[in-house]
Amino acid sequence: MPNIPTELRYAESHEWARLEADGTVTTGLSDHAQRALGDVVFVEAAKIGKVLAAGDVAGVVESVKAASDIYAPVGGEVIAVNEELADSPELVNDEPYEAWIFRLKPSDKAELDNLLDAAGYQAAISD
Repeated sequence: MPNIPTELRYAESHEWARLEADGTVTTGLSDHAQRALGDVVFVEAAKIGKVLAAGDVAGVVESVKAASDIYAPVGGEVIAVNEELADSPELVNDEPYEAWIFRLKPSDKAELDNLLDAAGYQAAISD
């Protein structure tokens, strides 16, 4: 059973989003996604300063099984990337909700309301 923290919001493409106290949005891959991918061997996020719309490709994650795009759960400007993942991509498997991939300064925080809550995400991955 995948771990689905209730304080986060989820995209149907399996990214999680957390609104931070400073108004930024931190994003990573869900526990369900990392389990489906298998052992993650490479993570690359969009460059700092890149402006993304919700649903835009924001990076790529590669595992021993496949490569998958990472999508922006909300629109905004990339203001930080988790440099630790360059040397330790396996953190996505070990700690999917601590091993964030990038942070955005959202263009519209209301877009978070378009994402699934934990119960909605659980239902989506149970189908």
